[in-house]
Amino acid sequence: MASSGVVGFIGLDVLSLELVSSLIRSGFRVQGFEEVNGTLVDEFLRLGGVRCDSVKDVARGATTLFVVTDYGEKADLLLGSDGLVNELHNDVVVILQSTLSPSYIHKLQKSLTGELDGAALVGAHVFKGVSGSFNGKRIVVAFGNHGAVQKMQPVLSAISAKLLAFEGEIGDGSKIRMVNDLLEGIHLVASVEAMYLGVRAGIHPSILYDIISNAAGSSWIFVNMVPKLLTYDDSLANSLDSMAKRLGLLMGTAKQLTFPLPLLSMAYQQLIYGTSHACRNNHFTSPVKVWDDTFGVNITDSANAKSYNPEALVDQLSTSSIAVKKIGFIGLGAMGFGMATHLLRSNYCVLAYDVYKPTLSRFQDLDGLVGTSPAAVSKDVEVLIVMVANETQAESVLFGDAGSVSALPAGASVILSSTVSPAFVKNLELRLKDEQKSLKLVDAPVSGGVKRAADGTLTIMASGTDEALACTLSVLSALSEKLYVIKGGCGAASSVKMVNQLLAGVHIAAAAEAMAFGARLGLNTRMLFEIIKHERGFSWMFENRVPHMLDNDYTPYSAIDIFVKDLGIVSAESSSLKMPLPIASAAHQLFLSGSASGWGRYDDAAVVKVYETLTGVKVEGKLSVRNMESVLKSLPPEWPENPIEDLQRQEQQKVSKVLVVLDDDPTGTQTVHDIEVLTEWNVETLIEQFSKNPVCFFILTNSRSLSSEKAASLTKEICQNLDMAAQRVKDINYTVVLRGDSTLRGHFPEEADAAVSILGEMDAWIICPFFLQGGRYTIDDIHYVADSDRLVPAGETEFSKDASFGYKSSNLCEWVEEKTKGRITASSVASISISLLRTGGPTAVCSLLCSLQKGSTCIVNAASERDIAVFAAGMIQAERKGKCFLCRTAASFVSARIGIRPKQPIQPSDLGINRIVTGGLIVVGSYVPKTTKQVEELRSQLGHVLKCVEISVDKVAMKSVEDREEEINRAAEMANTLLRLHRDTLLMTSRKLITGKTPSESLEINYKVSSALVEIVRRINARPRYILAKGGITSSDLATKALEAKRAMVIGQALAGVPLWQLGPESRHPGVPYIVFPGNVGDNNALAVVVKTWARPSRFSAKDLLLSAENGGYAIGAFNVYNLEGIEAVVAAAEAENSPAILQVHPGALKFGGLPLVACCISAAEQSTVPITVHFDHGSSKSELVEALELGFDSVMVDGSHLPLMENISYTKYISILAHSKGMLVEAELGRLSGTEDDLTVEDYEARLTDASQAEEFIDKTGIDALAVCIGNVHGTYPAGGPNLRLNLLKDLRTLTLKKGVSLVLHGASGLPKELVKECIELGVRKFNVNTEVRSAYLEVLRKPNKDLVHVMAAAKDAMKAVVAEKMRLFGSAGKA
Repeated sequence: MASSGVVGFIGLDVLSLELVSSLIRSGFRVQGFEEVNGTLVDEFLRLGGVRCDSVKDVARGATTLFVVTDYGEKADLLLGSDGLVNELHNDVVVILQSTLSPSYIHKLQKSLTGELDGAALVGAHVFKGVSGSFNGKRIVVAFGNHGAVQKMQPVLSAISAKLLAFEGEIGDGSKIRMVNDLLEGIHLVASVEAMYLGVRAGIHPSILYDIISNAAGSSWIFVNMVPKLLTYDDSLANSLDSMAKRLGLLMGTAKQLTFPLPLLSMAYQQLIYGTSHACRNNHFTSPVKVWDDTFGVNITDSANAKSYNPEALVDQLSTSSIAVKKIGFIGLGAMGFGMATHLLRSNYCVLAYDVYKPTLSRFQDLDGLVGTSPAAVSKDVEVLIVMVANETQAESVLFGDAGSVSALPAGASVILSSTVSPAFVKNLELRLKDEQKSLKLVDAPVSGGVKRAADGTLTIMASGTDEALACTLSVLSALSEKLYVIKGGCGAASSVKMVNQLLAGVHIAAAAEAMAFGARLGLNTRMLFEIIKHERGFSWMFENRVPHMLDNDYTPYSAIDIFVKDLGIVSAESSSLKMPLPIASAAHQLFLSGSASGWGRYDDAAVVKVYETLTGVKVEGKLSVRNMESVLKSLPPEWPENPIEDLQRQEQQKVSKVLVVLDDDPTGTQTVHDIEVLTEWNVETLIEQFSKNPVCFFILTNSRSLSSEKAASLTKEICQNLDMAAQRVKDINYTVVLRGDSTLRGHFPEEADAAVSILGEMDAWIICPFFLQGGRYTIDDIHYVADSDRLVPAGETEFSKDASFGYKSSNLCEWVEEKTKGRITASSVASISISLLRTGGPTAVCSLLCSLQKGSTCIVNAASERDIAVFAAGMIQAERKGKCFLCRTAASFVSARIGIRPKQPIQPSDLGINRIVTGGLIVVGSYVPKTTKQVEELRSQLGHVLKCVEISVDKVAMKSVEDREEEINRAAEMANTLLRLHRDTLLMTSRKLITGKTPSESLEINYKVSSALVEIVRRINARPRYILAKGGITSSDLATKALEAKRAMVIGQALAGVPLWQLGPESRHPGVPYIVFPGNVGDNNALAVVVKTWARPSRFSAKDLLLSAENGGYAIGAFNVYNLEGIEAVVAAAEAENSPAILQVHPGALKFGGLPLVACCISAAEQSTVPITVHFDHGSSKSELVEALELGFDSVMVDGSHLPLMENISYTKYISILAHSKGMLVEAELGRLSGTEDDLTVEDYEARLTDASQAEEFIDKTGIDALAVCIGNVHGTYPAGGPNLRLNLLKDLRTLTLKKGVSLVLHGASGLPKELVKECIELGVRKFNVNTEVRSAYLEVLRKPNKDLVHVMAAAKDAMKAVVAEKMRLFGSAGKA
């Protein structure tokens, strides 16, 4: 039996020795085989490894086996008849770290799984990170099926600082290595060409190296291999030889795939040339010597020549620098405009010209001066800056019609910042001298991009005479973060820029070739990019341009035609110097091909389209939509301990800081309950709040509705007030959470920057948008939005297209870089992985947080509430160690941080508002597509009862003030009327989204719409039953402005993720439930579900009424009604007595009043503030009962008392089945009452008592819900001797009906003495029919004279109401509604 801790290695290299060392330190036993004796084997033994004599010996006993080299395939050491498969343990994990062919990997996998139970094969790419937080740390990228990846995790975790595990093809690791090798090879040869070109152009190689290492032309290869080139390092030959072999294999793969690799082929030929000549005739010559001969210069001698410090020259010149006041500027392109506006902000007087008139207008709007020609902006200036696209344009603006040179004053200086050839600059200097005006020229090409141009943080190389440099130094310094003065006169700086552009252009083209090849290999291109960013194939241009390729977004930042020009300069210089530059020439041809295809004005990253067009591949790397169930199942098990109890205990003991949540809209309260929300934040209010020593409180900022500037200003104001308030309350420490949208919309980083400016620098910003109730998950740094059973990357959802807060990146590290405009790079963002949360727990979280550099940004992955609780617990531990954090999170973090457990959604009955008459008000302002779909579904399901008032956005936001006011008035009046008519009312903006041309214009339109909604709600006087506001901005504005709430209590949720507030006493509607429904929460049905739940119940169930009576020990009166006065009398009495009641319609009344009578009963029941149902009484024929079933009654009485028992049972059962299918209660009579009711008379001799022995059979066979019994009661008036009720019979029937769950009903309650009624109730009667006494009261009124019919009706109503109210009090139902 093999030990679980034995790891075998087949083959050794330098990296594998590091793995061996880590494994041994982690307690594994390591054994290995290497064919060649040497230093690798010696080091292996020194580390504690056990050397084996054969691969079979390595395989024996190993539970994990690394295959490091590729000779196993050639010799068939793994699969041959004597191969090691036969020696492997059943549950072994074989990790392929070598480059093996796909066919061989397939054979190996088939053999392993076929011959060994439980064996697993995993592909692994292991390398040392070269950038960001993983610089110098080992990264392992593993591929295999889920079981295999999980099985090998302990071993790979022991050898890596970062483990990336993917379910995919085992050979994908080899494919990634190939792509990286491609980049390394191209970058190496490009570095060689660039350095030799620079030296031939007269630039010292160390200066070239120092400048380009920090410029756009940089790469890992350039930084790490050029020093070896310059020092004649012997190891370079071995590195080149190894690289040539790897590239040879790669070229073979490309041939098999029929995939062109023009750049790699050039690089490969160069490497073959260098290495083959170096070993000619068994005589070793360094490849550097070969390149010296090829390029015509000894680079080592050049490197050893005396150098200088270009930055120190700036300091020397600054002593003689001359102040400049007036500057001419020609060329307001993307970078030129930024440079010119920065000079304006630096208090220079700038007079600018550009051929594009709208750009001139923009510049003029910023208080810049403009001219009508180059000559016009050159008069009387001290310095003229030329920033045009090419040499032709430079020639034109300087020497063409109305050119600058003729207008420049004597002694002026010209700064040429365009990228032009060194020869052009040298010639230009001579021509300016010929003007005999003492004009000075500074050659000053720039690098850094549009943003850095506007910020004044460019890199500038400058050359010229000392006098020219002194006259322009102040201007150049104002524009630059790094300024290099290059010796050699005009043309020297352009030579440095030319070398940089050679590398930059090649690196862009190489990135295109690499990504296209990766796509052809079947790799996920976005995953490939994330890995290569940390690989030796990394370059500045790869990191910067590949995202454009992945997004298929070629909005030009630097166009293809720019590199057609720049590499054309390189090509011309190559020809002039007679030195071959094959890889630069190949890159030039690729850009030419792109331009010829019509893509010249596209971003230079569009050169990838050349490969896509030729080969049919697609590099675009949209993150895939993933199956939610399979993704969540693939994650490690959750941390076993739930930290919530600890978090609750800490909060109760007040040992952690008060959590102050600045909520950019009200939806942040989605996961909390019993927490206060403030809508004002003056210092006194905050002192009062802190004095309560709360666990947490929210401050509603609604900043998402503001511009970035206003949001930042507001955040500063609140933080200042918090700071002042906290200082005035003893022992108060607090942590600020910027609660933002879980779909990544909002003012980031502006609000975070504002908070830090007041509260001071934090140890880290925490980014945590996980929100379970909304279906937001962050996994492997990718933020997802759940859509049914799918996980959709956030950047692919409608939320990312938001007019004000749109974004592209789903990867949160990249999102941070995108939103900070590169200030915080993706590679610098730390990440807390789900693996760390679930395997290391709070302690591991604390350790990672404490290890971050001050001012870091850290994202939190999470896929469950437990993950967030673990993170919160770890964060609190770090805070106790003195760490301070600023959190930008979604709602889930808040509830986890303060240890809140979720509770069930709040129902209307929980708040006692079931029978409030007025309608509910639903206000919809959100425009996210999800809201529109939810509104459509709401109207589809509830359109028959929901009244809609639509507000024209065009009228309130785009038309005149008069049109706006008219629309607001119309909507307010209509909504007011509908609410008073007890109608649930939907107040919604028209659904056609109107946006502005810019984000700020869109925000302004949003403001106008929101303010219109506020004004409409302000003008609604009717108190709604509840208010539901749909959308964050809408709900905030309504709460604070329309309803004037200064604080509210979050009492829970109306639905998961939908907060429910109770407005404070100062608001316009104190205590009214306020449902804050986020625009982005729930499925299409969610809004309809909430409205259905909170809508006023139109009808009560008759069965529920009788059940309540049973539980309460009282009876309900059923009162026969014949007209409107009778209906109103019953309802008025019920509302006055707060009693349930039943409106009862006899067949005679139905025959007379018809459907209008029933409709009046139903309408009265619906509008009543107490439970009222409508009952059809004494249905003695099938036809009238079947008709009654369709008229809207809540219950029916089936009267078969005139039939023999079995016929009564059959008749009653028939109707019972039909009625129950409609949810109606069924009452039936057993026995027969004597007396008269509505002209129907039953003589005494026909009457019979209920037979208790028959009752059980009757109930069982009919399935009735209520039994009307005959125990001596009569219809109409009792005889003079009074009623003679058989109470013993009633007692027996009660015993039976209680067992059967059937309610007892007693007809003929008119005239029963009070004591007898109460005794019947005690014996279980739950419904009394009352008719005669109510009718008598009505008839008595008719006998009295009245002036008018209206008076008769009112008097009749009052008389009946008095009788009904008395009965309710007698029955015990008063006060029971």
